[in-house]
Amino acid sequence: MVRTTFNRLRAVKDSLPHGSMDAIGAELNIPGDEVRSYFNGEGNADYHVEPGPEGGIIVFSNTRILEVALRRAWEAQNAL
Repeated sequence: MVRTTFNRLRAVKDSLPHGSMDAIGAELNIPGDEVRSYFNGEGNADYHVEPGPEGGIIVFSNTRILEVALRRAWEAQNAL
């Protein structure tokens, strides 16, 4: 399991280039709105939020959206 804070999850979202929510959804064959909900903390089955610092502690049971988002953020930051 992976743990982070809600604020760190939002920082990943903020580092993504425009259009990434739909692109991540297309790559994973899920709706872009599901990806948006994931980053907005709107009742996602892939993680749960516990009370804690920085908006709460998020415990992920499935990290596929997060993994693709981190890769896309890294690629955008390191583009030539």
